[in-house]
Amino acid sequence: MSRNSLEVADIFRSHGPAWRRTNTGHVSLGQLKVMSAIESCRTAALGGHVAACEKCHHIHIAYNSCRNRHCPKCQGAAAKDWLAARQAELLPVEYYHVVFTLPAAVADIAYQNKALIYAILFKAAAETLITIAADPKHLGVRIGLTAVLHTWGSALTHHPHVHCVVPGGGISGGGRGEDGRSDNDKWVSCRSGFFLPVRVLSRLFRRLFMEKLVAAHQAGSLQFFGVHHHLTDAKDFADFLRPLRKVEWVVYAKRPFAGPEAVLAYLSRYTHRVAIANSRLISCDDNGVTFKWKDYRAKEKIRQKIMTLQTDEFIRRFLIHVLPHGFHRIRHYGLFANAIRANNLERLRELLGVVAQQRESQTDDAAVNDNEPQTLTQPCPCCGGRMIIIETFERGAQPRVQPQAQPGAQPRAPPRQQIRTKTL
Repeated sequence: MSRNSLEVADIFRSHGPAWRRTNTGHVSLGQLKVMSAIESCRTAALGGHVAACEKCHHIHIAYNSCRNRHCPKCQGAAAKDWLAARQAELLPVEYYHVVFTLPAAVADIAYQNKALIYAILFKAAAETLITIAADPKHLGVRIGLTAVLHTWGSALTHHPHVHCVVPGGGISGGGRGEDGRSDNDKWVSCRSGFFLPVRVLSRLFRRLFMEKLVAAHQAGSLQFFGVHHHLTDAKDFADFLRPLRKVEWVVYAKRPFAGPEAVLAYLSRYTHRVAIANSRLISCDDNGVTFKWKDYRAKEKIRQKIMTLQTDEFIRRFLIHVLPHGFHRIRHYGLFANAIRANNLERLRELLGVVAQQRESQTDDAAVNDNEPQTLTQPCPCCGGRMIIIETFERGAQPRVQPQAQPGAQPRAPPRQQIRTKTL
């Protein structure tokens, strides 16, 4: 079965200009930049390089990536680099996955206040885990966690939630010195297969989030448009929140990962995921865009389904997940907070009796190889030889060196297809 070649970029190139004209004045600069980046990704518009095989002289043209964090084609490499940095930080303990989700009513106003409410979501989720874990009734320890924001459901609807990955335990001890350490520190593990009670997490998460949301409203930091314009009034806003204080907020704790390797496998799928991967696209025609999605509410065992959206609606849904400029969708809290993570990981390894792996310095090797020709990591597809970069070309230019057709050989796919990488 041949692999489907349809990409989000193809949809944007063919339907984007008309969509932008129709929605003039209703599309943010950030959304326009995302569309432009995805359309240009791995095309001559961004420049690129030409590589040749040392052995068989096979020519390979590769165009540069846009590196936009919303691009389906660019997140595989970004995830790989991020995971390489995280691998050395994993501990030999059980890890847990906890998901905090906003109710639909809050998600509606979150879309109009993305940076503020997404930040509140992060803070409330992290504070909830840290507070309950520190309670002597539960674990009585200081924990660390990594949180990843997703704003979509499988059908591209607006569904803000954070995925938290947490080691199953933390540091318990006496008083703290200036370095935050104590001779009484010790590692305390949670009960095997059970981290923290979900209902307790849900109640505290709801309270903390509501408190921060009300404070933001009182400070005049929230904006409301359309049907929500009346929520600028304090009484109307209080009436809007009242039912939300009585319903259960969804906090879902999954079963523990099967070891640190499984944590990495999970993170590779979630940290740099975008609203929809190219692999889920089926077709784009007069009927609209057809793609695969999972219906998590379905009672039947088969959740994989097919959905078709009008092309304009598909583009709109994709772009509602564009994050505000500079907003960090991966954050670390508690013991893993950026400023103290290195020292705390060193202490955790000591308490767990783990010898930290020393990274070999590559400074000398780099100095020796400065004059070596640049090579590609992947070998020649024809003979497996080393591919050496022989030319680079600027944005909008075409390479001087072109692949030569071999007598009797099948035509090669266009360069964009030759360099396609799997989206994680």
